[in-house]
Amino acid sequence: MDGGAVPEGMVKAADPKYPVGSEVTLTAGHMHGMKGAKATIVGAYKTYTYAVNYTPAGGEPVRDHKWVVQEEIENAGSKRLADGTEVVLLADHMEGMKGAKATIASSTDETVYVVNYTADGMTMTNHKWVVESEIKPAS
Repeated sequence: MDGGAVPEGMVKAADPKYPVGSEVTLTAGHMHGMKGAKATIVGAYKTYTYAVNYTPAGGEPVRDHKWVVQEEIENAGSKRLADGTEVVLLADHMEGMKGAKATIASSTDETVYVVNYTADGMTMTNHKWVVESEIKPAS
Protein backbone atom coordinates (compact mmCIF):
# COMPACT_ATOMS: atom_id res chain seq x y z
CA MET A 1 0.00 0.00 0.00
CA ASP A 2 1.29 3.43 -0.95
CA GLY A 3 0.02 6.60 0.70
CA GLY A 4 1.20 8.70 -2.24
CA ALA A 5 2.62 12.19 -2.32
CA VAL A 6 2.13 14.82 0.37
CA PRO A 7 -0.24 17.71 -0.40
CA GLU A 8 1.08 20.72 -2.29
CA GLY A 9 2.41 23.51 -0.11
CA MET A 10 3.79 21.32 2.67
CA VAL A 11 6.81 22.88 4.40
CA LYS A 12 9.66 20.56 5.36
CA ALA A 13 10.66 20.73 9.02
CA ALA A 14 13.92 22.67 9.38
CA ASP A 15 15.51 20.52 12.10
CA PRO A 16 13.33 17.47 12.84
CA LYS A 17 14.13 15.20 15.77
CA TYR A 18 13.99 12.28 13.30
CA PRO A 19 15.58 13.32 9.97
CA VAL A 20 14.71 11.60 6.69
CA GLY A 21 16.34 8.16 6.66
CA SER A 22 16.11 7.66 10.43
CA GLU A 23 15.14 4.18 11.63
CA VAL A 24 12.47 4.44 14.34
CA THR A 25 9.85 2.46 16.24
CA LEU A 26 6.20 3.52 15.98
CA THR A 27 4.28 3.82 19.24
CA ALA A 28 0.91 4.73 17.64
CA GLY A 29 -1.72 2.19 16.77
CA HIS A 30 -3.62 4.02 14.00
CA MET A 31 -3.62 0.91 11.83
CA HIS A 32 -3.57 -2.81 12.66
CA GLY A 33 -0.01 -3.96 13.39
CA MET A 34 1.43 -0.45 13.47
CA LYS A 35 2.20 -0.19 17.20
CA GLY A 36 5.76 -1.37 17.82
CA ALA A 37 6.57 -1.64 14.10
CA LYS A 38 10.00 -0.59 12.86
CA ALA A 39 9.81 2.28 10.38
CA THR A 40 11.93 4.57 8.23
CA ILE A 41 11.29 8.31 8.12
CA VAL A 42 10.67 9.46 4.54
CA GLY A 43 9.44 13.00 5.26
CA ALA A 44 9.21 15.50 8.14
CA TYR A 45 6.94 18.55 7.97
CA LYS A 46 6.00 21.68 9.92
CA THR A 47 2.24 22.20 9.96
CA TYR A 48 -0.82 21.84 12.16
CA THR A 49 -2.08 18.28 12.48
CA TYR A 50 -5.63 17.37 13.46
CA ALA A 51 -7.62 14.47 14.87
CA VAL A 52 -11.08 14.66 13.30
CA ASN A 53 -14.55 13.18 13.69
CA TYR A 54 -16.32 12.54 10.38
CA THR A 55 -18.76 10.29 8.59
CA PRO A 56 -17.42 8.87 5.32
CA ALA A 57 -19.72 8.72 2.31
CA GLY A 58 -21.87 5.62 2.80
CA GLY A 59 -20.15 4.65 6.04
CA GLU A 60 -20.36 4.70 9.81
CA PRO A 61 -19.13 7.69 11.84
CA VAL A 62 -15.39 7.75 12.59
CA ARG A 63 -14.22 9.35 15.83
CA ASP A 64 -10.78 10.77 16.54
CA HIS A 65 -9.20 9.84 13.17
CA LYS A 66 -5.50 10.58 13.43
CA TRP A 67 -4.23 12.48 11.47
CA VAL A 68 -5.17 15.13 8.90
CA VAL A 69 -2.83 18.04 8.19
CA GLN A 70 -3.78 21.68 7.59
CA GLU A 71 -3.12 21.26 3.86
CA GLU A 72 -5.75 18.48 3.68
CA ILE A 73 -8.60 20.71 4.88
CA GLU A 74 -10.59 22.80 2.44
CA ASN A 75 -9.96 26.56 2.80
CA ALA A 76 -8.07 26.01 6.07
CA GLY A 77 -5.89 29.10 5.75
CA SER A 78 -2.64 29.34 7.70
CA LYS A 79 -3.86 29.68 11.30
CA ARG A 80 -4.45 26.74 13.63
CA LEU A 81 -8.11 25.70 13.63
CA ALA A 82 -9.90 25.53 16.97
CA ASP A 83 -11.29 22.31 18.42
CA GLY A 84 -14.94 22.01 17.38
CA THR A 85 -14.43 23.77 14.03
CA GLU A 86 -16.46 22.21 11.22
CA VAL A 87 -14.42 21.58 8.07
CA VAL A 88 -14.47 19.71 4.75
CA LEU A 89 -11.72 17.13 4.25
CA LEU A 90 -9.52 17.03 1.15
CA ALA A 91 -7.60 14.04 2.55
CA ASP A 92 -8.17 10.70 0.87
CA HIS A 93 -6.54 8.37 3.45
CA MET A 94 -9.64 6.22 3.90
CA GLU A 95 -12.51 5.31 1.61
CA GLY A 96 -15.20 8.01 1.61
CA MET A 97 -13.05 10.54 3.43
CA LYS A 98 -12.44 13.07 0.64
CA GLY A 99 -15.20 15.68 0.64
CA ALA A 100 -16.62 14.54 3.98
CA LYS A 101 -17.68 17.11 6.56
CA ALA A 102 -15.68 16.79 9.76
CA THR A 103 -15.23 18.37 13.17
CA ILE A 104 -11.80 19.09 14.65
CA ALA A 105 -11.47 16.93 17.80
CA SER A 106 -7.93 18.04 18.73
CA SER A 107 -4.76 19.39 17.18
CA THR A 108 -1.00 19.59 17.57
CA ASP A 109 1.87 21.59 16.13
CA GLU A 110 4.37 18.74 16.62
CA THR A 111 6.53 17.81 13.63
CA VAL A 112 4.53 15.39 11.51
CA TYR A 113 6.16 12.52 9.63
CA VAL A 114 5.63 10.28 6.62
CA VAL A 115 6.96 6.76 7.23
CA ASN A 116 7.56 3.43 5.53
CA TYR A 117 6.91 0.37 7.69
CA THR A 118 5.98 -3.31 7.53
CA ALA A 119 3.20 -4.82 9.64
CA ASP A 120 1.69 -8.29 9.40
CA GLY A 121 3.71 -8.98 6.25
CA MET A 122 2.38 -5.91 4.42
CA THR A 123 4.71 -3.06 3.51
CA MET A 124 3.23 0.42 3.84
CA THR A 125 5.05 3.16 1.93
CA ASN A 126 4.49 6.87 2.44
CA HIS A 127 2.11 6.33 5.38
CA LYS A 128 0.64 9.67 6.36
CA TRP A 129 0.76 10.79 9.23
CA VAL A 130 2.61 10.11 12.48
CA VAL A 131 3.40 12.93 14.93
CA GLU A 132 6.67 13.16 16.81
CA SER A 133 5.24 11.92 20.13
CA GLU A 134 4.17 8.68 18.39
CA ILE A 135 7.75 7.77 17.46
CA LYS A 136 10.72 6.58 19.46
CA PRO A 137 14.27 5.76 18.39
CA ALA A 138 14.73 2.24 17.01
CA SER A 139 16.06 -0.10 19.69
